[in-house]
Amino acid sequence: MAGICGVATHPLARRQGHVRTLMTQLLGQVRDEGCPVSTLYPFRPSFYERFGYVGLPQTRTVTVSPADLRPFLRKPLSGEISWQRVGEGYPVYRAFTEDLLSRCHGFALFSEERAQRLREADERWLVTAHVDGAVVGAVTYRVVEFGGELRADNLLATGPVGRALLLGFFARHVDQVERVVATVGPDEAPELWATDLATHTETRASSPTTRAPMGRVLSVTGLAGLPVGTGRAAVEIVDDPFIAGRYLLDGGTGGLEVSAGTTAPGAATLTAAGFAALVYGALDPVEVAVRGLGTVPAETVESLRTLFPRWAPYLVAEF
Repeated sequence: MAGICGVATHPLARRQGHVRTLMTQLLGQVRDEGCPVSTLYPFRPSFYERFGYVGLPQTRTVTVSPADLRPFLRKPLSGEISWQRVGEGYPVYRAFTEDLLSRCHGFALFSEERAQRLREADERWLVTAHVDGAVVGAVTYRVVEFGGELRADNLLATGPVGRALLLGFFARHVDQVERVVATVGPDEAPELWATDLATHTETRASSPTTRAPMGRVLSVTGLAGLPVGTGRAAVEIVDDPFIAGRYLLDGGTGGLEVSAGTTAPGAATLTAAGFAALVYGALDPVEVAVRGLGTVPAETVESLRTLFPRWAPYLVAEF
């Protein structure tokens, strides 16, 4: 899913007891702006689950010694690395992240105006990996302390080659830092990047500091065309001001087709959070039922699994 928008509430409104009205107004505005989905980082997930949001996977932090990355310098990779201040290389970085919108499930970008802050602050270095003139990887980073830590932001790549080129760049810092700490997607397995690679990988999710993101759907018909599996299933979404209703969902063409107001035998009854969990690939249909986010008849489980397979979304944008 691409172009995800985020919305958050003001703490004063929470204290005044006007949350439901304010949330409905804010979400309505986001939907009216053409966003079929919304994401946020919650102060407490259970609070936002009542408003149709479901938890998404947290990113992972991997720590590795640059000395252990030396094998990536010896690999015969056909590609090259560019290195510059982020202020100078920002247009290339922006173009690459925009390309990832169609490649990376759940990916989101800030508006150009807000993203410009990264360029204007110019506090980080930018490394980009190129193969045959195309950017296949990019990461921004800073050296926290000489002889200490190199802190990399999201390690973004279109595939293993781009990632390997970036890791080879970090290997060259063996005489400058003791460790490299990088943020990677929730589906990454750094221990499999190379043989004998010693890594420490951590995922932390707690309120209110290390918050995992959440997402919800604001328009079911707005999801039409979304790449899905070839399944076909009927759902009824209940107790939601935006997407309550009956829908027939069909992925026979490879893109989601939505027929609103229709249903079929064996329809699943879902909360807005339960439906979002399926759309984002965050939960299996059986997990949705176990979590109390809906009722899924046994004969519909496999159809929903095929239509919305488990697939870890990588939001990237943090706000």
